[in-house]
Amino acid sequence: MSYALSSSEVSLRCAAALDAHPSAGRFVALAVGPSDPLAAVARTVERQVFEQTFGNDADEMAAEYGPYEESSLFFLVLDRRTGVPAGAGRVIDGGGKTLDEAPDLIGKDLSEIVATHHMHDGRIWDFATIGVLPAYRGGKSGLMVSSLLYRTFLKAGHRAGVRHLVALLDHRAHRNLALLGVPFVPMAGSAPFAYLGSPSTMALHVPFADIEPSLARQSRLLRRLGAPFSGEIRAKGLRRLIIRRLGAKISHQVSTGSGLDAHIALPGLERRRPLAKQS
Repeated sequence: MSYALSSSEVSLRCAAALDAHPSAGRFVALAVGPSDPLAAVARTVERQVFEQTFGNDADEMAAEYGPYEESSLFFLVLDRRTGVPAGAGRVIDGGGKTLDEAPDLIGKDLSEIVATHHMHDGRIWDFATIGVLPAYRGGKSGLMVSSLLYRTFLKAGHRAGVRHLVALLDHRAHRNLALLGVPFVPMAGSAPFAYLGSPSTMALHVPFADIEPSLARQSRLLRRLGAPFSGEIRAKGLRRLIIRRLGAKISHQVSTGSGLDAHIALPGLERRRPLAKQS
């Protein structure tokens, strides 16, 4: 388990994955299990993003997420043009880190949290991490990378039969997802708190089945000038209009898979790997 692969090792693993998953587009998104060679690439991306944003180094990431490795599913976007990763994310099956830590963080018993959000039955995923590397933030490529990560998560969740999604989200990540249309609510009515280098984090819940319809509705609202929508846009004037249009496009693509699904594969959720053909 490594959070600090060398650049040469990252390139080797990405090259092998790109050869194994040919497609016409620039980017390919994959969902892989914890023992897949690409899992360490995803962990390395996680560490790079978290270290830059919150100061969490490889040792801290290993300490925080090590107990959940076997329950993790990783999402990774690779760039065919450069042969390197562009972004990554992770979910933890069973509610993972969020349900383990939220009770103490928000001062509520786990039984109260479960009862409040009707989580007695059904599969729970912890939306644990997501991040895009600095070189891919902003512009069309950045939007494509983040959209692929979100859509891969949704496709994987459908495949896995997820019923509930929980998360500990920094206020910036929460703001982005709210504008996308994800209808998270504070867990058991809780307030923000400081967590792992973030001054403002929230414990959140959403029924998985509510996500796609909410994204589709948000897309329609963002397209109608003057219509109220969830989340916030702080920009004014022309920039505000541009952000609305981009948000509407992203919400539509992520909810429907339009322009995205052809570039996504879920090897970490296959029941069995196909046998190699004899040459």
